Amino acid sequence: MRAQPFKWIARGEPFEKQTNGSSGSFPPILEHLIRQRGLPAGVDLEGYLRPRLRDLADPFLIPDMKPAVERVFAAIDRKENVCIYGDYDVDGVTSITLMRRILMAYGLTPRYFIPRRGPEGYGLSTAALKRCMAEGPKPDLLITVDCGTVSINEVAALRADGIDVVIVDHHEPDLVGKPDCCALVNPKCGSEFTYLCAAGVVFKLGHAMLKTRPVELDLKELIDLVAVATISDIVPMIGENRLMVRHGLKHLPSTLNPGLRALQEVTGMNGSATSMDVGFRIGPRLNAAGRMDVPEDALATLTTDCRRLAYDLAQKLDAYNKERQTHEGLIRREAVEMLTRDFDPARDPVIVLGSRSWHHGVVGIVASRLMRQYHKPTFVIAIDGDGIGKGSGRSIDGISLVEAIRACEQHLIAGGGHAMAAGLSIKEGSLDEFRTRFADYVMNHSSPEQRQPKLMYDAEISFDQLSLEFLSSYDLLQPFGSGNPQPVFIARQVGLSRSPLHMKNNHLRFMLRQGYHEQDAVFFGGGEYPLPDPPWDIAFTIDRNTFRGRTTLQLIIQDVRAAEIL
Repeated sequence: MRAQPFKWIARGEPFEKQTNGSSGSFPPILEHLIRQRGLPAGVDLEGYLRPRLRDLADPFLIPDMKPAVERVFAAIDRKENVCIYGDYDVDGVTSITLMRRILMAYGLTPRYFIPRRGPEGYGLSTAALKRCMAEGPKPDLLITVDCGTVSINEVAALRADGIDVVIVDHHEPDLVGKPDCCALVNPKCGSEFTYLCAAGVVFKLGHAMLKTRPVELDLKELIDLVAVATISDIVPMIGENRLMVRHGLKHLPSTLNPGLRALQEVTGMNGSATSMDVGFRIGPRLNAAGRMDVPEDALATLTTDCRRLAYDLAQKLDAYNKERQTHEGLIRREAVEMLTRDFDPARDPVIVLGSRSWHHGVVGIVASRLMRQYHKPTFVIAIDGDGIGKGSGRSIDGISLVEAIRACEQHLIAGGGHAMAAGLSIKEGSLDEFRTRFADYVMNHSSPEQRQPKLMYDAEISFDQLSLEFLSSYDLLQPFGSGNPQPVFIARQVGLSRSPLHMKNNHLRFMLRQGYHEQDAVFFGGGEYPLPDPPWDIAFTIDRNTFRGRTTLQLIIQDVRAAEIL
């Protein structure tokens, strides 16, 4: 159960104080929600709510785009051996797929390579590069996607061996400097597009190539891959990310990619696609292959042109996902048992756990669940037989794991990633020292208020305001994600029309009542927590539920508390 109850905090001014400012073009609640997401007054709401692909910015605004385009075209013109080197997660395999399709449109058939998480690790590792060179002809040009920004020594070794390198990435650059490559196409090296995932950067590279030398390639047909990567990599859903995901989700049900079509069929999607469909159905299955050390199956799913093979591969990914869920459940139970023995939520600002029995491919998911449950920056580490641990971390708002890793680097073998999600390697004997230093860093770089779990809500509404018309306006805010969170509402003095229905995985289904109005609701994982006696105040998001051709509005409960007397 949760270590501490949520503190409910309203974003900005209450909705009632904003209604008089409506322009009349959109419902007042919609304008209120938009303003709370930081859109300044006077900005064109139509352009924000219905963004157009033709509004995409010039790709040459990203650093090193011109030399990257020139070097890739040189490889095409000279018919060089080119290898695309990626990562084993969703962003990595979609980036490889995109880059391959772009190069093939120019008549070049590159080979591609993806490392294995367990034996080789992330990025341009020595072990992975050795296998890469052994599996095919020596490349004249290596294009890295979703990795390479901090691989200074590895790129130097490649250049010494006569291999040119173009890096297309989105990870944080190293403070020491950048690799000696032909081009480092990374928005974080000096542009406004720092929110892009790697697939988004590859898409921009493709756009730059088409502007320079047009061919028969419609990038709009590939934007569904960018949408899947952007949602799965949990990068901010702002700017061009929001634009590309919105159009990618529209295109996904009619995709020309046999693998994406097969994944939708295997996961039971019903002819429409939302961020939740990608985040909870497609993304986990593509990621599961990498977690089980068979990332080539995820890549094969996205690159095959055969529909029958795509379906068979999608079923394999579904089986890997079930295996991943089994490992995850085991690790989570053992982790909670460890915390029960040694962890004090009131005293300890971080969670750092490790075990020799844990699967390295699943620790990131467990870290994410523990971070949300306890509201603590968390690392979960799988330790191999040689005493070397590989771990994944997840953080709370305001605590950068990249900065924390830098502060603790004397206790680590290696580490890096993003502010909210990062990875590390560590010797088993250094775990306690790392935990202490990590805790010190968090205490010195956060306030008690930051460390308290909070539930931010957007507006208080009543059940009589909820309707399909309301849902249609609300849908214009999509796609939701980091930087554009799904709106959270609260309703007060809510009762039960009947006893909660217990479903599998500790989920609960309610029929809730407020006055004369009833609403269907689901509380995922709600059976894990003791509920107060009704009446309740509830915090919830809303969702469109279609069953047997009938569409209804459904509440997704985020938190329940005893009703306050106002």
